[in-house]
Amino acid sequence: MPGQRLSGAAIVVEHLVQRGVRFAAGIPGHGCWTLVDALADRGDEIRTVQVMHEQSAVHLADGFYRASGQPMLAFTSIGPGATNTVIGMATAYVDSTAVALFTGSPHTYLRGRGLLQELERRHVADNPRIFEPVVKEWWQPSRVDELPFVLDRAWNAMLTGRPGPVLLDIPMDVQADAAAVTLRDPAPAGRPRPDAGLVERAARLLDGAQRPVIVAGGGVIGAEATAELRAVAERLGAAVVTTWNGKGAIDETHPLAGQTIGDTGSTVGNALTANADVILSVGCRFVDWSASSWRRGVTFAIPPAQLIQLEIDEREIGKTYPATVPLVGDAKAGLADLLDALGSGTGDEGYRSEIARLRATWMEQVEVKSGSEALPMTMARAVREVQAATRPDAIVVTGAGLPQGMVKQRWVTRSPRTHLTSGGFSTMGFTLPAAIGAQLARPEAQVLAVCGDGDFLQTMQELAAAAMLGSPVCTVILDNSGWISIKGGQQAHFGRSAATDFLRDGAPYSPDFAAIGRAFGIHTEQADAPADVRPAVERALASGGPSLVHLRVDRDLPVAGPDKTGWWDVPVPEGRPAYEEQLRGRAEAQV
Repeated sequence: MPGQRLSGAAIVVEHLVQRGVRFAAGIPGHGCWTLVDALADRGDEIRTVQVMHEQSAVHLADGFYRASGQPMLAFTSIGPGATNTVIGMATAYVDSTAVALFTGSPHTYLRGRGLLQELERRHVADNPRIFEPVVKEWWQPSRVDELPFVLDRAWNAMLTGRPGPVLLDIPMDVQADAAAVTLRDPAPAGRPRPDAGLVERAARLLDGAQRPVIVAGGGVIGAEATAELRAVAERLGAAVVTTWNGKGAIDETHPLAGQTIGDTGSTVGNALTANADVILSVGCRFVDWSASSWRRGVTFAIPPAQLIQLEIDEREIGKTYPATVPLVGDAKAGLADLLDALGSGTGDEGYRSEIARLRATWMEQVEVKSGSEALPMTMARAVREVQAATRPDAIVVTGAGLPQGMVKQRWVTRSPRTHLTSGGFSTMGFTLPAAIGAQLARPEAQVLAVCGDGDFLQTMQELAAAAMLGSPVCTVILDNSGWISIKGGQQAHFGRSAATDFLRDGAPYSPDFAAIGRAFGIHTEQADAPADVRPAVERALASGGPSLVHLRVDRDLPVAGPDKTGWWDVPVPEGRPAYEEQLRGRAEAQV
């Protein structure tokens, strides 16, 4: 039976309300103003959040999902507003986060004629094809009565299996037209379980392992499987190492926590995985950054190590390393089944002692930069002092650059969904808008956007969004006057650098970041010495609103960034300093 007669935009909003969506972020324009009008009718249930750039709307929605596991809506008008979101959608797609993007589209009865902001030279209303590589699916309905079906399909695609972003490109007349429709209640999604026989086989292999290691990727956190992961690790006495987006899958103070892996991971993590006899990977893609570009023995050696791969996306099974036991299924359900199959038992105390020894050695290495009293302060010391000002459950957000690697190595993460980073796409400009989204998702939490000056300058306009929201996000700028992570790579591979220093009259240049914070009307602090950082951050967090803390850090390459603990394959021309080493590394790759 048909239900209430609603406009297309009202149908979209009613669908969102039924699914518990509390926020929609974007910039209004003629292509979506019918949607914005419909959102205004339900403003008591869905709050519309204004951003200053459409890219930031998607980053904000992405951060919201990473912090809460719940999706929200990002919206834009047609044309440039929509295409401005491609970076954000690619970030969400690569990191498997759920974002629903609504874009305006040409009227069905005028499309193909070059309507304002329409792309139509190859196909009418062709704007969505730009998004094809960076969304799970996209829809462009042509009638208002299609919307309930399309919305159900989109929501299911976004949240089931491997999560990811979806695009709804809704023609302006479809938004405005009305129809009597019935919206279905959302159906709870199940958790697919891996094959029982393979689970038993995995349990036998793990039970016989002498040096078992669990590699936790972002899929562990996405599946809410951290308790099951810890239980399996404790049953086996297995070390747990994490990828960029897996950080937080285990409390990093836990004695079995082997810290992070890869090129800018930890020495303990890389040593454990390189010498493991059995590896259980959960929700992990084995990308180059986490696997040291697959160079044998640097982070992994598979084979001879045997791999048990638990993964929701069957396309990832065996993609990089051969899987001895493939387990296609949900991480939470699969780990619970594996724990049942393992039964009772304890791990090898000698192996636990080895983990403790490797951890201690790594902590000694960490102390060199993190405990430095030098001026300008090391970025490592700055990160330590920033964390000292926070509660254990504080959320830290990073984008690309040295701060991303430094936080990965130095920030002690205690719980899931508190370390948010643009891992696989490593997007610059992600940090501040994603932090605003995280704070909307977790209003009780301390949220810090820890970014370099280059990252901040790409989306600093979102300080206005934070100010209008009154969002108590603390933006910490680690200022080194340049793209210093790229400069370090240039120096290592080419023996020189180019176009990476921010210079004015030959001297390092930075804008007056403290003045920028004050210009946006937010609480602003500045600290130049290590001892001043913690109180500055504490005052900023105590201000109760958005804040900015400017910290000038050392830009000298030997101490500027995180410790290089793995290897990364970047081709360089013959004759450059790293050429021979790059060839040797490539020859040792296991792919």
